[in-house]
Amino acid sequence: MERSKLIKANDKIAEKVVGTFGKIEDTVINGYIKIEDIFVGRYLTRNGETVEEAKKRLNQDRYKR
Repeated sequence: MERSKLIKANDKIAEKVVGTFGKIEDTVINGYIKIEDIFVGRYLTRNGETVEEAKKRLNQDRYKR
């Protein structure tokens, strides 16, 4: 009986750790995407080009090489 309580407690802790890691991961990725969009918008867009169009063009240029 004692062992099952420990297993349940361990499972709860594991779920919390995994959930927290997922939240941290999402926050970091979203922050990176925002920074990337700002950089592309400021330095890599051409006249009248949107950020999405610039990213698509840059990806196409990269695959052509």
